[in-house]
Amino acid sequence: MTYCLALRLDEGLIFLADTRTNAGVDNIGVYRKLHVLRPAPDRLFVLQSAGNLATTQEVLDRIDRDLAHPGNGENLATVNHLFEAALYIGRLGQEVCQSHAVGLGGSSAGTASFILGGQITGERPEILLVYPEGNYIRASDTRPFLQIGETKYGKFMLELGVHARVDLETAVKVALSSMLSTARANLSVGPPYDLAVYHNGSIDLVEHRIEEDSAYLRQLQDVWVHHLTEALHGLPPIPPEASPD
Repeated sequence: MTYCLALRLDEGLIFLADTRTNAGVDNIGVYRKLHVLRPAPDRLFVLQSAGNLATTQEVLDRIDRDLAHPGNGENLATVNHLFEAALYIGRLGQEVCQSHAVGLGGSSAGTASFILGGQITGERPEILLVYPEGNYIRASDTRPFLQIGETKYGKFMLELGVHARVDLETAVKVALSSMLSTARANLSVGPPYDLAVYHNGSIDLVEHRIEEDSAYLRQLQDVWVHHLTEALHGLPPIPPEASPD
Protein backbone atom coordinates (compact mmCIF):
# COMPACT_ATOMS: atom_id res chain seq x y z
CA MET A 1 0.00 0.00 0.00
CA THR A 2 1.03 3.65 0.09
CA TYR A 3 0.54 6.87 1.98
CA CYS A 4 1.15 10.22 0.32
CA LEU A 5 -0.03 13.62 1.51
CA ALA A 6 0.30 17.20 0.34
CA LEU A 7 -0.45 20.49 2.09
CA ARG A 8 -1.21 23.88 0.51
CA LEU A 9 -0.43 26.67 2.96
CA ASP A 10 -0.12 30.45 2.79
CA GLU A 11 3.69 30.15 2.80
CA GLY A 12 4.03 27.25 0.38
CA LEU A 13 3.50 23.57 -0.27
CA ILE A 14 4.56 20.42 1.59
CA PHE A 15 4.74 16.92 0.11
CA LEU A 16 5.41 13.71 2.04
CA ALA A 17 5.39 10.11 0.81
CA ASP A 18 6.43 6.73 2.10
CA THR A 19 8.39 4.32 -0.11
CA ARG A 20 7.09 0.88 0.86
CA THR A 21 5.50 -1.42 -1.69
CA ASN A 22 4.36 -4.93 -0.93
CA ALA A 23 2.71 -7.90 -2.52
CA GLY A 24 2.33 -9.78 0.75
CA VAL A 25 4.20 -9.71 4.03
CA ASP A 26 7.15 -11.60 2.55
CA ASN A 27 7.54 -9.47 -0.60
CA ILE A 28 8.33 -5.89 0.39
CA GLY A 29 10.18 -3.38 -1.78
CA VAL A 30 11.24 0.26 -1.68
CA TYR A 31 10.20 2.55 -4.53
CA ARG A 32 10.12 6.31 -4.71
CA LYS A 33 6.57 7.70 -4.87
CA LEU A 34 7.43 11.41 -4.83
CA HIS A 35 8.71 12.62 -8.19
CA VAL A 36 10.02 16.12 -8.94
CA LEU A 37 9.52 17.43 -12.49
CA ARG A 38 11.17 20.58 -13.85
CA PRO A 39 10.00 20.64 -17.48
CA ALA A 40 10.72 24.37 -18.08
CA PRO A 41 12.38 27.28 -16.23
CA ASP A 42 9.03 28.87 -15.33
CA ARG A 43 7.48 25.84 -13.64
CA LEU A 44 7.98 23.09 -11.12
CA PHE A 45 5.77 20.07 -10.48
CA VAL A 46 5.70 17.38 -7.80
CA LEU A 47 3.89 14.16 -8.64
CA GLN A 48 2.97 11.66 -5.91
CA SER A 49 1.53 8.28 -6.79
CA ALA A 50 -0.53 5.51 -5.23
CA GLY A 51 -1.94 2.35 -6.70
CA ASN A 52 -0.46 0.05 -9.32
CA LEU A 53 3.31 0.54 -9.48
CA ALA A 54 3.59 -0.59 -13.10
CA THR A 55 0.98 1.96 -14.16
CA THR A 56 2.77 4.71 -12.26
CA GLN A 57 6.11 3.89 -13.86
CA GLU A 58 4.64 3.85 -17.35
CA VAL A 59 2.92 7.20 -16.75
CA LEU A 60 6.30 8.65 -15.73
CA ASP A 61 7.93 7.14 -18.82
CA ARG A 62 5.25 8.68 -21.03
CA ILE A 63 5.78 12.08 -19.38
CA ASP A 64 9.51 11.83 -20.19
CA ARG A 65 8.76 10.70 -23.75
CA ASP A 66 6.42 13.62 -24.40
CA LEU A 67 8.95 16.11 -23.02
CA ALA A 68 11.68 14.63 -25.23
CA HIS A 69 9.49 14.99 -28.35
CA PRO A 70 7.67 18.33 -27.89
CA GLY A 71 6.31 18.35 -31.43
CA ASN A 72 4.08 15.35 -30.76
CA GLY A 73 1.47 17.19 -28.68
CA GLU A 74 0.76 18.45 -25.16
CA ASN A 75 3.29 17.97 -22.38
CA LEU A 76 4.14 19.42 -18.99
CA ALA A 77 6.29 22.13 -20.60
CA THR A 78 3.45 23.44 -22.77
CA VAL A 79 0.41 23.48 -20.45
CA ASN A 80 -0.61 26.96 -19.31
CA HIS A 81 -2.28 26.05 -16.03
CA LEU A 82 -1.78 23.49 -13.29
CA PHE A 83 -5.26 22.06 -13.81
CA GLU A 84 -4.32 21.36 -17.44
CA ALA A 85 -1.29 19.44 -16.18
CA ALA A 86 -3.62 17.44 -13.90
CA LEU A 87 -5.92 16.59 -16.82
CA TYR A 88 -2.87 15.57 -18.88
CA ILE A 89 -1.69 13.22 -16.10
CA GLY A 90 -5.20 11.83 -15.84
CA ARG A 91 -5.30 11.10 -19.57
CA LEU A 92 -1.95 9.34 -19.43
CA GLY A 93 -3.16 7.17 -16.54
CA GLN A 94 -6.28 6.18 -18.47
CA GLU A 95 -4.28 5.46 -21.64
CA VAL A 96 -1.91 3.16 -19.74
CA CYS A 97 -4.76 1.25 -18.12
CA GLN A 98 -6.65 0.92 -21.41
CA SER A 99 -3.52 -0.37 -23.19
CA HIS A 100 -3.31 -3.23 -20.68
CA ALA A 101 -7.05 -3.83 -20.28
CA VAL A 102 -6.95 -7.26 -21.91
CA GLY A 103 -4.13 -8.47 -19.71
CA LEU A 104 -5.86 -7.16 -16.60
CA GLY A 105 -9.10 -8.88 -17.58
CA GLY A 106 -11.11 -5.73 -17.05
CA SER A 107 -9.98 -5.50 -13.43
CA SER A 108 -9.38 -2.14 -11.70
CA ALA A 109 -6.18 -3.53 -10.15
CA GLY A 110 -4.07 -1.64 -12.68
CA THR A 111 -5.30 1.83 -11.77
CA ALA A 112 -3.33 4.57 -10.04
CA SER A 113 -4.15 7.89 -8.45
CA PHE A 114 -1.89 10.92 -8.19
CA ILE A 115 -1.37 14.13 -6.30
CA LEU A 116 0.03 16.84 -8.56
CA GLY A 117 1.36 20.02 -7.02
CA GLY A 118 3.63 22.91 -7.81
CA GLN A 119 3.55 26.26 -9.53
CA ILE A 120 3.65 27.84 -12.96
CA THR A 121 5.03 31.39 -12.78
CA GLY A 122 2.20 33.89 -12.60
CA GLU A 123 -0.24 31.42 -11.06
CA ARG A 124 -1.02 30.46 -7.48
CA PRO A 125 0.73 27.31 -6.20
CA GLU A 126 -1.74 24.44 -6.04
CA ILE A 127 -2.19 20.78 -5.20
CA LEU A 128 -4.68 18.58 -7.05
CA LEU A 129 -5.75 14.97 -6.57
CA VAL A 130 -6.04 13.18 -9.93
CA TYR A 131 -8.39 10.20 -9.88
CA PRO A 132 -7.99 7.02 -12.00
CA GLU A 133 -11.00 8.24 -14.01
CA GLY A 134 -8.92 11.22 -15.18
CA ASN A 135 -10.71 14.01 -13.32
CA TYR A 136 -9.40 15.91 -10.31
CA ILE A 137 -10.20 17.87 -7.16
CA ARG A 138 -8.10 20.59 -5.54
CA ALA A 139 -7.44 21.46 -1.92
CA SER A 140 -9.52 24.28 -0.42
CA ASP A 141 -8.76 27.08 2.01
CA THR A 142 -10.80 25.32 4.69
CA ARG A 143 -9.29 21.90 3.97
CA PRO A 144 -5.78 22.60 2.67
CA PHE A 145 -4.54 19.02 2.39
CA LEU A 146 -4.91 16.02 0.09
CA GLN A 147 -4.14 12.33 0.71
CA ILE A 148 -3.88 9.19 -1.41
CA GLY A 149 -3.31 5.58 -0.44
CA GLU A 150 -3.83 4.50 3.16
CA THR A 151 -5.44 7.76 4.24
CA LYS A 152 -7.62 6.98 7.24
CA TYR A 153 -5.01 6.57 9.99
CA GLY A 154 -3.30 9.93 9.47
CA LYS A 155 -6.31 12.03 8.60
CA PHE A 156 -7.17 13.05 12.17
CA MET A 157 -3.71 14.56 12.68
CA LEU A 158 -4.08 16.72 9.57
CA GLU A 159 -7.57 17.86 10.48
CA LEU A 160 -6.38 18.71 13.97
CA GLY A 161 -3.19 20.59 13.15
CA VAL A 162 -3.34 21.95 9.61
CA HIS A 163 -4.91 25.16 8.40
CA ALA A 164 -3.81 27.49 5.63
CA ARG A 165 -2.06 29.93 7.97
CA VAL A 166 0.08 27.40 9.83
CA ASP A 167 3.80 27.97 9.24
CA LEU A 168 5.79 25.51 7.14
CA GLU A 169 7.95 24.21 10.00
CA THR A 170 4.94 23.35 12.15
CA ALA A 171 3.15 21.83 9.17
CA VAL A 172 6.11 19.54 8.45
CA LYS A 173 5.89 18.23 12.03
CA VAL A 174 2.16 17.60 11.61
CA ALA A 175 2.73 15.83 8.28
CA LEU A 176 5.42 13.58 9.74
CA SER A 177 3.19 12.80 12.73
CA SER A 178 0.41 11.84 10.31
CA MET A 179 2.83 9.55 8.50
CA LEU A 180 4.09 7.95 11.73
CA SER A 181 0.58 7.23 12.97
CA THR A 182 -0.24 5.61 9.62
CA ALA A 183 2.92 3.48 9.60
CA ARG A 184 2.30 2.39 13.19
CA ALA A 185 -1.22 1.23 12.31
CA ASN A 186 -0.49 -0.35 8.92
CA LEU A 187 2.53 -2.47 8.02
CA SER A 188 2.08 -1.70 4.31
CA VAL A 189 3.29 1.89 4.93
CA GLY A 190 6.87 2.50 5.98
CA PRO A 191 10.19 4.34 5.63
CA PRO A 192 12.26 5.75 4.10
CA TYR A 193 10.08 8.86 3.73
CA ASP A 194 10.50 11.49 1.04
CA LEU A 195 9.77 15.06 2.10
CA ALA A 196 9.68 18.12 -0.16
CA VAL A 197 9.02 21.73 0.87
CA TYR A 198 8.16 24.45 -1.64
CA HIS A 199 8.22 28.18 -0.84
CA ASN A 200 5.72 30.15 -2.91
CA GLY A 201 7.24 31.83 -5.95
CA SER A 202 10.63 30.13 -5.67
CA ILE A 203 10.25 27.60 -8.51
CA ASP A 204 12.64 25.52 -6.42
CA LEU A 205 12.25 22.73 -3.90
CA VAL A 206 13.97 21.59 -0.72
CA GLU A 207 14.05 17.79 -0.61
CA HIS A 208 14.83 15.38 2.23
CA ARG A 209 15.08 11.58 2.45
CA ILE A 210 14.24 10.49 6.02
CA GLU A 211 15.64 7.04 6.75
CA GLU A 212 14.21 4.48 9.15
CA ASP A 213 17.06 5.01 11.62
CA SER A 214 16.63 8.81 11.68
CA ALA A 215 17.27 10.16 15.19
CA TYR A 216 14.71 12.92 14.61
CA LEU A 217 12.06 10.41 13.58
CA ARG A 218 12.61 8.43 16.79
CA GLN A 219 12.52 11.62 18.86
CA LEU A 220 9.29 12.74 17.24
CA GLN A 221 7.65 9.39 17.93
CA ASP A 222 8.90 9.28 21.53
CA VAL A 223 7.54 12.76 22.23
CA TRP A 224 4.14 11.85 20.78
CA VAL A 225 3.91 8.65 22.83
CA HIS A 226 4.91 10.52 25.99
CA HIS A 227 2.37 13.31 25.54
CA LEU A 228 -0.44 10.97 24.52
CA THR A 229 0.19 8.83 27.59
CA GLU A 230 0.20 11.92 29.80
CA ALA A 231 -3.01 13.12 28.16
CA LEU A 232 -4.72 9.80 28.99
CA HIS A 233 -3.85 10.24 32.66
CA GLY A 234 -5.23 13.77 32.52
CA LEU A 235 -8.64 12.83 31.12
CA PRO A 236 -11.55 13.52 33.49
CA PRO A 237 -12.93 10.51 35.41
CA ILE A 238 -16.03 8.75 34.12
CA PRO A 239 -19.06 9.98 36.12
CA PRO A 240 -20.84 7.28 38.15
CA GLU A 241 -23.97 7.34 36.02
CA ALA A 242 -21.88 6.60 32.93
CA SER A 243 -19.85 3.79 34.47
CA PRO A 244 -20.24 0.38 32.83
CA ASP A 245 -22.23 -2.24 34.74
